Amino acid sequence: MTRASRPARVDREPPDSVVGEVSVLRPLLAAAGLGLGIATVREPGPRPAGPAEAAAAASMPPRRRLEFLAGRRAARRALRAVGLDCGEIPRSGRLPVFPPGRAASISHSAGIAVAVARAAGPDLPLGCDLELRPLPRAAARLVLRDDEEELLDDRDEPFRAGSRPTGAGWTVTELFSAKEAALKALTVPGLARLGGVLDAPHGDRLDGPDCRRRRLGEVQDPHVTGPQGPRGEEPEGRRHARPAGSLRDLRVGPAEDGLCVVRLRADPARAVRVKVVRVGTGVFGYVLGPSVTFG
Repeated sequence: MTRASRPARVDREPPDSVVGEVSVLRPLLAAAGLGLGIATVREPGPRPAGPAEAAAAASMPPRRRLEFLAGRRAARRALRAVGLDCGEIPRSGRLPVFPPGRAASISHSAGIAVAVARAAGPDLPLGCDLELRPLPRAAARLVLRDDEEELLDDRDEPFRAGSRPTGAGWTVTELFSAKEAALKALTVPGLARLGGVLDAPHGDRLDGPDCRRRRLGEVQDPHVTGPQGPRGEEPEGRRHARPAGSLRDLRVGPAEDGLCVVRLRADPARAVRVKVVRVGTGVFGYVLGPSVTFG
């Protein structure tokens, strides 16, 4: 098979059981005032919802195009879950642009796109992160600083849902997901008001095999390699949406039972509460809302 004729490869598409495990989180998120949307790259006939989406998708490699369209479908489904309709979702740089009164947070992993949204009105932070490929403990240096290492557990796998022992440490995957979800919520000013949301540029840059090797330390932390980044380019949206620059510029507070507090180191008053739950072989983290205290 020639390079030109090789079909698009999507990293280890998830089994239906994983999609089901994500789906059962709907009541949990609904209780927190959040709508959940799910889409996969395997859905037949993925089509852009309008000319702006079509133009954006046309410039992408085949795999990225499927992920992009799945993310847009997930966002529309999340918004419908909270009673809001939404047509096409164009983008500015790497940031989706939502109609007024609408906002969602999107994440991708292993062929699944998830999104969370809130009903119109509340000016509350939004952020989510799906990690279906567990990270080894060796990746901790890309996520944590010295004052957070006491949070770590020695295992490479997260606890199964409901089985976390009291006072147990957290895995790198859980802490990564908590910080990634929080970073989206904390570093996009006025997210709920302006209808802009971070379309997981970390996921875009770090979800393929090459990027995951970068995250595991074969090269410098891609979040702190300077203005050009490891690929010699910096997504336009990231310059505006990521002033913190790195997951290590956040600090996780004491956490238990899947709940933690994450704050900006440079501005400790800005903090959010994050829930992390087990999904398949990985985890799903989502922001519950702002936090006024830090444990």
